[in-house]
Amino acid sequence: MKYYLAQIIIMILCFTSCKSLHQTHDENQDFSVMTYNIRLDVASDGENAWPNRKNFLISQLRYFSPDILGVQEARPNQMSDLSSALTDYKSIGIGRDGDGQGEFSAIFYNSNTVKVENESTFWLSETPYKVSQGWDAAYPRICTYGLFTYIKSNKKVWVFNTHLDHVGSEAQLQGMQLILKKINEVNTKNYPVILTGDFNVEPNSLLINNLKEKMKDSKDLAKVTFGSNGTFNGFKFHEPVTRRIDYIMVSNSDHIEVQKYAVLSSSVDLKYPSDHFPVLVNFKLK
Repeated sequence: MKYYLAQIIIMILCFTSCKSLHQTHDENQDFSVMTYNIRLDVASDGENAWPNRKNFLISQLRYFSPDILGVQEARPNQMSDLSSALTDYKSIGIGRDGDGQGEFSAIFYNSNTVKVENESTFWLSETPYKVSQGWDAAYPRICTYGLFTYIKSNKKVWVFNTHLDHVGSEAQLQGMQLILKKINEVNTKNYPVILTGDFNVEPNSLLINNLKEKMKDSKDLAKVTFGSNGTFNGFKFHEPVTRRIDYIMVSNSDHIEVQKYAVLSSSVDLKYPSDHFPVLVNFKLK
């Protein structure tokens, strides 16, 4: 009798231990985020024009299949191509010229793993709620954001995606300050925040130094890093890629951890799928 009682106790302890381990595992949510300037569709790119590279780029996205993907320079026809091909994904965002026109800084998300609770797009200007061009910018610039919930764990994270101006330094600085202001405005429950995009500045810039007072560079925090340091290749396959202008930043939060950071320099037949490399980061929500 004592033997059987001891066996039952051991079974109960093992079950409790396994259940505890399972619960501990479930408390953490692994997910991946990618930022990708896909280069607008323009005929002057010749052999690097969108029709000649879109299949490669789409296959790349399918292979890495990030949970969340922030794109820049996506024109309406490119948004349509991505939406048709990435059948598990939905997207948020509007074009910078309004009425569905102009380049998108859209966010795609895997609808099997993630749902969106809140979404909006604003212009980086003195009048952020109407189509506008701010400060010394060469073009209108926008930021799209959403509050995402992971279906399995119910954990939440804010994601902001933008493309800062490539000419106006004042527009870059003021635009980023506007984004940080919006983050503070909407993140009333102190969820983790991820900021993705083409910032058009390098790591030693004033903008990045200022930004690091509020957020962290995922590359600096990653336990594992991989790939090129630079992210802008200009379609120049035979030249070193040194300019790092694409980023995934993360809020100072105890509830998010950076696992891996990679710059993906894939090529086929000496050609890149875009003039930027995508940046892919694996996170853990705790």
